[in-house]
Amino acid sequence: MTPQHNGSYTPALRVPDAPITLSTASVYPEKVPSAFEIAALLGYDGIEVMVSTDASSQDLNVLRRLSDYHQVPIKSIHAPCLLLTQRVWGREPWGKLVRSKEVAEELGADVVVVHPPFRWQRDYAKEFVEGIARMQDETDVLFAVENMFPLKARGAEAGMYLPDWNPVDQDYPYVTLDLSHTAVSGSDALGMAAGLGDRLRHVHLADGVGITNKDEHLVPGRGNQPCGPMLETLAESGFRGHIVLEVNTRRASSRAERMEDLAEALAFARLHLAAADHTWQVTSGGEVTRRGAR
Repeated sequence: MTPQHNGSYTPALRVPDAPITLSTASVYPEKVPSAFEIAALLGYDGIEVMVSTDASSQDLNVLRRLSDYHQVPIKSIHAPCLLLTQRVWGREPWGKLVRSKEVAEELGADVVVVHPPFRWQRDYAKEFVEGIARMQDETDVLFAVENMFPLKARGAEAGMYLPDWNPVDQDYPYVTLDLSHTAVSGSDALGMAAGLGDRLRHVHLADGVGITNKDEHLVPGRGNQPCGPMLETLAESGFRGHIVLEVNTRRASSRAERMEDLAEALAFARLHLAAADHTWQVTSGGEVTRRGAR
């Protein structure tokens, strides 16, 4: 939805083939219920639940009630792979993925987002590529392994992930591409997308500058990543995965400012997806319609 001068919101352009969803991480420090409320108010197509220390993100029944009440579908589950969530849903990493899959299946979600193992999780890492493939054979939910980034110090790089932070050359069936992470790693996001081909099924849309190790997750258009060209390229290629806004709004001074940022992010995504759809036209009155529509 796009903000108006009177503070209200009107529906933004919709491109139904590429649902644009909101990560619950995007409303932090507000909690999961706020993400559903904001997604409904702004007109997002769904939610990605970042399973975190927030109890409501871990509770299947709470998530189902929130989705039903706000009429916002849960499209994806982000497994608890962060350092801060090492004890969420147990300490055993494969158990976390099994639980994430079960929750996704129960809620009708399409995707489970997974990070590669930390380098100290050596036993997990040894079987990770093959294990993800085996788990994928057992479900219609897609396990999409996310690109991460190395740590940089004094011109050197230290790897935190095994078998690698870069999923392009790994045999994962499906991949999540995060554009804030490409900023930190200094990667060519468009090149990675091209290299992944049909394996790219999930995008975390955010921006970054990439000067330091900081994972910024800026609103798209506020950094130096090719967020617009990426969306246009995906639309041109017939991408049917999810576009997930995973942006950092923790510095917002109020709910209204947070909603302005998330409305801007949604409008950016819809505009650039529509830019590649040549069936759209702008009328003399400034309205956007499909060609041939009356």
